[in-house]
Amino acid sequence: MLMQRRSRHESQRCDAQGSRLGQSGDPCVRACKAHVRHDIGAIPIGENDRLIGMVTDRDIVCKGLAQDKFDARRATARDVMTAEIHCCREDEDLAKAVRHMEELKVRRLPVINKNKRMIGMLSLGDVGQAAPVELLSECVKSVSAHHA
Repeated sequence: MLMQRRSRHESQRCDAQGSRLGQSGDPCVRACKAHVRHDIGAIPIGENDRLIGMVTDRDIVCKGLAQDKFDARRATARDVMTAEIHCCREDEDLAKAVRHMEELKVRRLPVINKNKRMIGMLSLGDVGQAAPVELLSECVKSVSAHHA
């Protein structure tokens, strides 16, 4: 299970750090500042208390700054976010979540509860703290490979 606290007897479990949702109408500049302030690479985006996307530092560059008509003063999180994101459940086995990250070639997975509410974010850093070396090694190789 991903979100349970680890004890010395539960070494296979992983704590995914909680995350707050940014709003789809938030200015893109606010997302940039949040990336810097919190030293994070991805901000989950919500609407009506539901997760609808993710804004990564790469999204801001590739879908925003690198585009000729991009106006950073008017752009919103929705303008640069990745909409179709995948999640893992809080009661999911860590190995299954890691395999999911490998298949998708993603470095982060939002963690949702049974009500489909985001309760945290599982990152490669979290996996590195809890996963067996073999599982971590395969995940890093897969996620770090260039997208085909």
